[in-house]
Amino acid sequence: MKNTHLAHLVALAGTLATQLPLSLSAQTTPKSPVIIGYVTGNGWTKDQIEVQKLTHINYAFAVPAANGKLAPLSANDSVNLANLTALRARKKDLRILLSIGGWGGCKYFSDVALTEASRKTFADDAVAMLKKHHLDGLDIDWEYPAQIGDNNIFRPQDKQTYTLLLKALRDQLDQQGRQNNRLKTNHYLLTSATGGDSAFVSHTELGKAQQYLDFVNIMTYDLYHGNDKVTGHHSPLGQSKKEKQGRNSSMSAVEGHIRAGVPASKIVLGLPFYGRGWTNVADKDNGLYQPAAGKHLFISHDELVDKYIDKNGFTRYWDADAGVPYLWNPMTHTFFTYEDEASLARKTAYAKAKGLAGVMFWEYTYDLKQKTLLNAVVQGL
Repeated sequence: MKNTHLAHLVALAGTLATQLPLSLSAQTTPKSPVIIGYVTGNGWTKDQIEVQKLTHINYAFAVPAANGKLAPLSANDSVNLANLTALRARKKDLRILLSIGGWGGCKYFSDVALTEASRKTFADDAVAMLKKHHLDGLDIDWEYPAQIGDNNIFRPQDKQTYTLLLKALRDQLDQQGRQNNRLKTNHYLLTSATGGDSAFVSHTELGKAQQYLDFVNIMTYDLYHGNDKVTGHHSPLGQSKKEKQGRNSSMSAVEGHIRAGVPASKIVLGLPFYGRGWTNVADKDNGLYQPAAGKHLFISHDELVDKYIDKNGFTRYWDADAGVPYLWNPMTHTFFTYEDEASLARKTAYAKAKGLAGVMFWEYTYDLKQKTLLNAVVQGL
């Protein structure tokens, strides 16, 4: 599978300019696109991290605690952060950030953002943790302001306090930067992971919030997810003609952020290094956008390559409108949505043509064996 579609990529690169919207020709392409890799607490060693292919690593996750500060990191997290910061010996301009929150880790975000005093307490503690572990910045992954997320505390005023929390963090990072002489190009970074659906935009003030952020990392994946009883592309570039649920595509998510006031030059396009699947799918249109009465599957790209892509009864199909592949097994009625080299060629070309800051991906260990997706991203950018 690793080289199956390379011939298509050569032709694709030459024709992509005609496939993308004409308005993109007026955009400015970043000179040095960022490649941000999210790395979690297990399943890797520092020797497996190919730092020359990354500009930033976001370590996930630290978690807000009930006392308004960050929950203490585990011993494993502390070791991992030491291993990641040691990678600067191999790439001196590598930036290591601590990502805070994540699905299941956002219960108290609404509380810490609620008042000026609570925001100051949280910002002080977060920056103290950054200083302790010799990090380069913080990444806020609040899923989601003014929405319940994973049974989180949430309030309508989260729409405003999300902005104010970012301001408090930015102020404290700048103060620490002045103390450490980290200013201008080497300043402490503040980024935020944002939802790829329209609800995130409507429940935040992105136009105001972005002024405190270096990058806005749009999670343009999980647009179809484990709660859905209908199959679909979980990270399409464009909108499939067969999509009837009103879900965003990656392009519409980017456009929604821009309309909300986020400069394209701050937007980072999210890429999934994993797939999603459904069983007991209706046998129609190769399983795409069909009812699924069975269970949901979450699968790394490595496992997809090893067991499923054009193997064991699965056939790869391509949705030209969405710009992504999918798999269908008519014998088992199983459907997978995922990313591959061809889809990443289109997405990286779009990011460059649109003048985006670059791309990020979730997460490193899902492509640890093959490196197929990471290599495609590097080649594309």
